[in-house]
Amino acid sequence: MTTTTPPAPADRRAKSTGAAAPEPLWRQLQAVAGALQAIRGGQSGTAALAAVDAGLRPGVQALLFRVLRHTGRAQALRRQMVARTPPPAADALLCSALALCWNPEDAPYEAFTLVNQTVEAAKRSPAVRAQASFLNACLRRFLREREALVVATDADPVARWNHPRWWIERLRKDYPQAWQQILQANNDHAPMTLRVNVQKTTPALYQQALDAINIDSTPVGEAGLVLRHAAPVTELPGFEAGWVSVQDVAAQLAAPLLLDGLDLARPLRVLDACAAPGGKTAHLLERAGAGAPLQVTALEIDPARSARIHDTLRRLGVAAQVVVADAAQPQQWWAQHCGGEPFDAILLDAPCSASGIVRRHPDVRWLRRESDIAQLASVQARLLAALWPLLRPGGRLLYCTCSVFRAEGETQVQTFVAHNTDAQLLPSPGHLIPGNWDKGGPVPDNRPGDHDGFFYALLQKSPQ
Repeated sequence: MTTTTPPAPADRRAKSTGAAAPEPLWRQLQAVAGALQAIRGGQSGTAALAAVDAGLRPGVQALLFRVLRHTGRAQALRRQMVARTPPPAADALLCSALALCWNPEDAPYEAFTLVNQTVEAAKRSPAVRAQASFLNACLRRFLREREALVVATDADPVARWNHPRWWIERLRKDYPQAWQQILQANNDHAPMTLRVNVQKTTPALYQQALDAINIDSTPVGEAGLVLRHAAPVTELPGFEAGWVSVQDVAAQLAAPLLLDGLDLARPLRVLDACAAPGGKTAHLLERAGAGAPLQVTALEIDPARSARIHDTLRRLGVAAQVVVADAAQPQQWWAQHCGGEPFDAILLDAPCSASGIVRRHPDVRWLRRESDIAQLASVQARLLAALWPLLRPGGRLLYCTCSVFRAEGETQVQTFVAHNTDAQLLPSPGHLIPGNWDKGGPVPDNRPGDHDGFFYALLQKSPQ
């Protein structure tokens, strides 16, 4: 393998001339409130932000994420001041303002500026204009009585931790010693972590390329680099040429866990079930090496999401068979696309609550319902049951979820092993807890480093 220092773009500190003037804050607050209202209605944060004008989107996303991380507090404060919940659009704008200004030490703008611009946003919005005076009165009362109102909400766990009550209680049960640390980590910002494509360069060489354009990074794992400050992918050296991918360090464990111990010199058939957007598929191929006879089938039920797999593989210069089908219905695709031949290894990154990636997707906590966990666990169990027969004797299946809930991890696997006597649980990471635990004291089943919450279980099928 020949490694190369990636090309460096122009100095990232250079500023373009003639940049457009920033959008007024009231317009951003309108868009934030609209996105919050959409999320309350069941729409994902990604979809809600996609509806925002492109010019407004970066600023709106930053404010919206801050609002979502303080929504529990904001709703509790609103209840202290208002006996009856305002109409949805007005309530979304009021709670957005409260979430942004309740803590002056962490506020993105001065409190009076936020209040004035919130009222301006209300006056300029047909859906909220009639409540502009009401919002003005509520917010100015909050400024006068801030300390007392905040103290009055401190005893509310939803306000304290900014998660639904059921979520807090589930974590208390699953992690009696660490539930508070998990909730706190969920309210922090996640780092931007890169996975270096070792078929094209090395982590050390890529770090040098980042240093050359003043992007500080720290090595992590086999091929990872954690950026001190997030950067647009357009500024990353060689990104379009496939030198690097954006992937959390916990997710980077999948490929080595599945491939280590396999004989990569002989032809191997690997299935990546639920594969979109293709990051783990590509990592399997990168790590196996250009000359390895690895045949990877990437399965995805959603045609639109499967297109992202093609884009990922194309950018990174690796190849896999991409099949649009339901992994839980192998009779529809196994014989037709895979010849009905068993796989040597299967990666099942199962649909889950995403409770381990709340730092990156703060809307998840407000979208999920307690009943979702049992429903998702049922889906995971069906996928395990459907895919296990496709594994050859002696083969291995890596089950993983980006969830911290035991029902989607440890409990799921224990139940599967108990009902499948030909399944052996190999040494596995288990539950990885989100956050930077090597700085704050590790919990028993966590690894050092700043990573998302994940679960991994490596299962091997008996030879006969």
